Amino acid sequence: MAKLNIYNRIAVKIGSSLLVDETTGLINQEWLRNLAQDIASMTTSGKQVLIISSGAIALGRGRLGLDKANLSLSEKQACAAAGQVILTQTYEAVLDPIGLKTAQALLTLNDTEDRRRWINARATLATLLKLGAIPIINENDTVATDEIRYGDNDRLAARVAQMCGADLLVLLSDVDGLYDSDPNKNASANHVPEIKEITPDIISMGGKPNQIRGTGSGGMVTKLLAAKIATEAGCTVVIAKGDKQNPLSVLASGTENSSWFLAKTNPQIARKQWIAGTLKPKGSFTIDAGAARALANGSSLLAAGLIKVEGSFERGDAIMILNDKSVEIGRGLTGYNAKNATKIKGLKSSDIEAKLGYDGGAALIHRDNMVLSK
Repeated sequence: MAKLNIYNRIAVKIGSSLLVDETTGLINQEWLRNLAQDIASMTTSGKQVLIISSGAIALGRGRLGLDKANLSLSEKQACAAAGQVILTQTYEAVLDPIGLKTAQALLTLNDTEDRRRWINARATLATLLKLGAIPIINENDTVATDEIRYGDNDRLAARVAQMCGADLLVLLSDVDGLYDSDPNKNASANHVPEIKEITPDIISMGGKPNQIRGTGSGGMVTKLLAAKIATEAGCTVVIAKGDKQNPLSVLASGTENSSWFLAKTNPQIARKQWIAGTLKPKGSFTIDAGAARALANGSSLLAAGLIKVEGSFERGDAIMILNDKSVEIGRGLTGYNAKNATKIKGLKSSDIEAKLGYDGGAALIHRDNMVLSK
């Protein structure tokens, strides 16, 4: 998989039309087993892989006998509930025999927009990846209302890639990438293999969302919007036709058309820029000289070095970090709210659980959630 070798954390989004046979409503088992072999090869070479998978609603349709084209929100939610169990069991059935552990994660729009939920979900997914598990992620359609739904898993995949610091997002689809016009209507349409910037003109090439297929709710425009989200977060995106056997191996070989949307930076730099320049601080931590030196050497901020807590804030809010002369030396996302941060001020990490009654982790601000001033 030479073309994928430069990437370390790869999110793979799988569309319903690939996973579920539109005629029978059943899983494309042979295709999925071959995809599992691709994923095993990637993990063996040291890659971390997340799967964002559509398919629950499509599978639930057959299980509940709902074959009409347009479903109400409550019917979609019922199908999602009935189909998600099949979807999860299917991935477990193909990945477990080849030594890969799976874990289910269901998210809504709020989980990736609200910072407190975001930081919790990020920590959970990071831990799963560290432990060698393959997170299987889908939208939590059973509880999501219109106001908190993504509606398509392309944008969910982009938010997950952003949340997890993925450096590549693969959108496996029933199309082989972006064309300058609809190739189904224009035989002279030109394939676009590489996109360095997603401009309004590029977005306009995507047309309108898919309103026809019963096994998908997206379309090229949702993929372009997803690519814009991901590339701005430092994650390169590729749209590839996924209906070949071993689709990731085919993508890596470079023998088939695909469209690559290049990130201008990497996930770590993009995240630091977001923390430093976008979020308004809700308070501050004043730390001693020893803690300031530890931060300069790449450590997380621990409670033992905390001198003073100011402001009213919750877990996940942005916080200024001040040295013992009250000079700002950095910013970050706090792992504790103001009340609990005050309680554990100056404590050793081993004493936090006894003080609070729970172990919220040693870091007041983890180094991954921190940017220091230059």
